[in-house]
Amino acid sequence: MILHIYFVILAYFFLGTIGFYFINRKKDKKSARKNRRKIFTYFVIVNVLFLSIVWHSLAFQIVSILILLTGAGELLKLFVKSGYSNKAFFALSFLVFLLLGSGFFYFSTLRQGWVLFTFLITAVFDSFSQISGQLAGKKRIFPEISPGKTWEGTAGGAAVAIASGFLLNRLIGIQNCQTMVVTVGIILFAFAGDAITSLFKRTYQVKDFANTLPGHGGFLDRFDSLIPAGAFIALLHVFNYF
Repeated sequence: MILHIYFVILAYFFLGTIGFYFINRKKDKKSARKNRRKIFTYFVIVNVLFLSIVWHSLAFQIVSILILLTGAGELLKLFVKSGYSNKAFFALSFLVFLLLGSGFFYFSTLRQGWVLFTFLITAVFDSFSQISGQLAGKKRIFPEISPGKTWEGTAGGAAVAIASGFLLNRLIGIQNCQTMVVTVGIILFAFAGDAITSLFKRTYQVKDFANTLPGHGGFLDRFDSLIPAGAFIALLHVFNYF
């Protein structure tokens, strides 16, 4: 089963690479090189997360703590670098991060199938939203906050993610109706997480949280969708949805 899931991941990467090939044909050499570096880094990240999830629950818990501690450090660093500006906004943002982060850590302790399902749906939504947006995106959702996010890109990513939910629901053993609810919930929380971090970055006038991950920026730039998506699944578990 795990090997089968990994082959599914490789298939998604193959499709994504084809999408980026067509995107890069319209880019200058510098941008195309940056995209290739981004794809390679993302491939490494996905493999590390996948291996930590399937190897041992403790491994992913350690990874989740690393993500959260690094993310908190990135938030604090930008706040300090700004000269402690927008204190009320930062306090509210950090509180939201702590709440979502607590949910995300709780999520990391759940059954492997749910963790893997959530991780895969979030990764598919993120990746194919970007690919769809760069290939066909025209109408911006938040022009002032996140200029790169479009209705077309989000719709494309959501469509592929929902289809993937039905393909992968054997991991969590739920029926089709529940699959739709869970998958759409993951998508909405992932989207909201990305929008919130974009607002934070625009408020503090930075493009990325850090330069830790080549082509991606900081840990929060990469995991701003997975953290709230995991918190959503944790919330479902607390209320005995599954």
